[in-house]
Amino acid sequence: MAAVGLVTLAAASGFTSAAPMPSWRLSDTGVTARLRGLAPVSDKVAWVAGSAGTILRTVDGARSWQRVDPPGTADLQFRDIEAFDAEHAVALTIGEGEQSRLYATADGGRSWKETFRNTDPAAFYDCVTFLDRRHGLALSDPVDGRFRILATSDGGRSWAVQPSGRMPAALSGEFAFAASGTCLVSTPGHAWFATGGGERARVFSTSDGGRSWRVADSGIPSGPSAGVYSLAFRDPRHGIAVGGDYATPESAPAAAATTRDGGRTWSPARTEPGEYRSGAAWLGRSTALAVGPTGSDISFDGGRTWTEFDAGSFDAVLCTGATCWASGEQGRVATLSWRR
Repeated sequence: MAAVGLVTLAAASGFTSAAPMPSWRLSDTGVTARLRGLAPVSDKVAWVAGSAGTILRTVDGARSWQRVDPPGTADLQFRDIEAFDAEHAVALTIGEGEQSRLYATADGGRSWKETFRNTDPAAFYDCVTFLDRRHGLALSDPVDGRFRILATSDGGRSWAVQPSGRMPAALSGEFAFAASGTCLVSTPGHAWFATGGGERARVFSTSDGGRSWRVADSGIPSGPSAGVYSLAFRDPRHGIAVGGDYATPESAPAAAATTRDGGRTWSPARTEPGEYRSGAAWLGRSTALAVGPTGSDISFDGGRTWTEFDAGSFDAVLCTGATCWASGEQGRVATLSWRR
């Protein structure tokens, strides 16, 4: 049976001892950078981005990788990348002040244009997402007590800081985690971002393209290095949150939750990964994946229960169609395969 058929069977029937279980198939990227930014487009095309200004692209299903860094970025840290196809992508570097930048390419990475450079020393951008091909948002940690949103309406060619009057106030010490490019995620017309660091780990949501936001407690424990690290939404209502504490990656009680009402309320997973997870993704209607430096987990019931299937280290995971990709430290990139 083809992999797509196995996934469909597992998602429809729920996990049993007879259900297929996945494994990661590693690809040789030829780099040792930590690749936290991941943007799969299809089973053939994917982009990854990471430390030391590294951006890679494959157009042959990870059999080979082309290095397509923007010039002059070797001292910068790419933490997120969003791609529309094999030619068009937008990448985010993180850091205080001018280290936070956005770059765009329209020719497969042969050339890049810097489309935004942060000049506010209080801002620190963490993640970027696109609601559709034209409209995108980028998230900064709080400035003057509120999270800051940057927006584009031309596919990332230009950006503007948005008014913060309809953004709920941040908690003391609250911020977002630039761990996998999924602290800010979206579906058409809707977006969500996740936090930690403060008294509570929260999820902010918008249903008007980022003009106004509401906030809800996730129920996931928060602390100086703990909270929600990754969100994944399969539609405007159904979402998953995972996280933990990167300082204690092998122990993360209660660090997974689900929502069925677009993030207004969150319910704890019945069986969570139990370890810090920095990335999450949906594969079909009921199947979901979570990854972190200590392993990978799968859920066949929409994130309510999780089973570990791999002990390797990854930071990010995303799926497109029936193909899932993961990326992480030491240039690790992999695609998901299935076995009985």
